[in-house]
Amino acid sequence: MSDEYDIVILGGGTGGYVAAIRAAQLGLKTAIVEREKIGGTCLHRGCIPSKALLRSAEVYQQTKKADDFGIITVNPVLNFSKVQERKNSIVEKLYQGVQGLMRKNKIDIYNGYGRILGPSIFSPLPGTISIEYENGNENTMIVPKYVVIATGSTPKTLPGLEIDGINVMNSDHALLMEKLPQSIIIVGAGVIGIEWASMLSDFDVDVILVEFMDRILPTEDEEIAKEMEKQLQKKGVQIYKNAKILPETIEKTEMVSIQAEINKEKKRLKAEKMLVSVGRKANIENLGIENTEITIENGYVKTNPHFQTNESHIYAIGDVVGGMQLAHVASHEGIVAVEHIANERPSSINYNHVPSCVYSNPEVASVGLTEKQAKEHGYDTRIGRFPFTAIGKALVYGETEGFVKVITDNKTKDILGIHMVGPHVTDMISEAGLAMVLDATAWEIGQTIHPHPTLSEVLGESALAVDGIQIHG
Repeated sequence: MSDEYDIVILGGGTGGYVAAIRAAQLGLKTAIVEREKIGGTCLHRGCIPSKALLRSAEVYQQTKKADDFGIITVNPVLNFSKVQERKNSIVEKLYQGVQGLMRKNKIDIYNGYGRILGPSIFSPLPGTISIEYENGNENTMIVPKYVVIATGSTPKTLPGLEIDGINVMNSDHALLMEKLPQSIIIVGAGVIGIEWASMLSDFDVDVILVEFMDRILPTEDEEIAKEMEKQLQKKGVQIYKNAKILPETIEKTEMVSIQAEINKEKKRLKAEKMLVSVGRKANIENLGIENTEITIENGYVKTNPHFQTNESHIYAIGDVVGGMQLAHVASHEGIVAVEHIANERPSSINYNHVPSCVYSNPEVASVGLTEKQAKEHGYDTRIGRFPFTAIGKALVYGETEGFVKVITDNKTKDILGIHMVGPHVTDMISEAGLAMVLDATAWEIGQTIHPHPTLSEVLGESALAVDGIQIHG
């Protein structure tokens, strides 16, 4: 006999468990199928553990500079085992919290691997879920009215760069390092690569950063990327752009080395370890998608704005649908999908209003169009910039690198994008996101009274700078 549910969610990551909670709130009988731990990549191998390490790196650097604040310290020592213990304790505490939420909302958890079956004796439609268990127990069949695919993604690699988890790692392996290397080559200067470059250099590791494109952080505004490059170089990070890794040239002896073509010249790069951070690919294999009419496009599940696939009773959210592969995006996609299932008539997501963050030191945060994108869309732009060097709280913190950039439409005065690089900007970007949602103008942000002294004053000043009426600059 099979169990029946209103909704079964394949994958218990951030998108999956948030969708499950919303479904339970709406009175739907809900189950999650997850072969590993509830919380998924974000909690166990991504957002949370990496930010815990980044915080330790930040504190280490601050302690080394304590003398600047009138506090005398003697040769601070980094205990990386303690750093890892702290990271693991944070993850475990949050994991216990998520498990509690599942119990509170009466969500059933199946710890196995779920596959979608085609039409069968259980259902005339594809969507029955067969759950396989690692211990060899007999498969469980569950029959949902609706299925939500939320299986996430895994790190990509490059041809000729075999990941062994020891000498050549992806981000999953790097989080488990028991000791820090003396040097590392990081291949890929997107968000993940930049965060690791910042963290490891702050941990006093010699970092070589290799990027195929002509600049780091290729999805961010160009001025922001240039500022981040300057700050990383001040930390001692060696950065190679326009660099193509030549396949099958990797060597592993006491050091890892690889040959790269940099600006058409060949160069061999060497370090103790290598981290490959070249993006992520959707987990869509062995899900039984071939038993359905679901369309796969460019490696991702194709959906409509409410995350329905070609099978109207099967939805997909998060990294498996591509787009902005961010935990907070997956969560909101899950809510939209479930509310659509429950006929709640949810609004579709405007991805132009979604903030993105890089938790490096300094941090990067952005929402909306870059200056280049705005011009490509045909906008006549008007821009305001304001540096942290003129913000009192930044001087108090001893962190004055960076600036905020506000991009507006010169015709309508609407804000097109806001981009930040500097201290704690990931905590300030939500105000910019709200401004975008409310269709605010730079003048309206400038008229908002920002408390003094705070770092948030930089946003008010940069908004006033659009019209050249900034007060402190």
